[in-house]
Amino acid sequence: MIRVSAWVRPARRPSSLSEAGSGPPVTERLADEEVVVLDYGGQYAQLIARRIRELGVCSELLPHHVGAAEVARRKPKGLILSGGPASVFADGAPKLEQELIELGIPVLGICYGMQMLAHSLGGDVRAAEHGEFGRTDLTVNDHGRLLTEQPDEQSCWMSHRDAVFAAPPGAKPLASSPASPVAAFEDNARRI
Repeated sequence: MIRVSAWVRPARRPSSLSEAGSGPPVTERLADEEVVVLDYGGQYAQLIARRIRELGVCSELLPHHVGAAEVARRKPKGLILSGGPASVFADGAPKLEQELIELGIPVLGICYGMQMLAHSLGGDVRAAEHGEFGRTDLTVNDHGRLLTEQPDEQSCWMSHRDAVFAAPPGAKPLASSPASPVAAFEDNARRI
């Protein structure tokens, strides 16, 4: 079992992720703030947890199979489903435990985590004609809550073969890239 936990609060709250870590952190336990990151095998799962801690919030990295009961027991303020090497269509690929999205906390899916959410909730996920690997242009079509204060056009790092072609019912597409018609979506009613 992988478990990483730390509590840090920067001397000054950063206004963006790029500003996070731009000063020496002051250690302080934030018992009322925690984000759980479920690791689906992404190479950067540790980085996600670290970035959250750099923003002053306790973050724990747990294996994806710990279950909704264990996540609920921790009473996190949010849940992040990391990326990973699997395809949602592969035999033995990790599946979304529906109870995770019924916990009443915000859920953020990154890469495989987003594809798994979209697929499980009735969106259209399929193998893209061309995968995206490396620097990719992202176009924000609707900022919604998730992409507030993000530029309309930006470069981002992608590494995926599958893509979301339609957001799940009730969700709003926010951004696209050349091979991903829905590179970001949100569903405020379900806090996804």
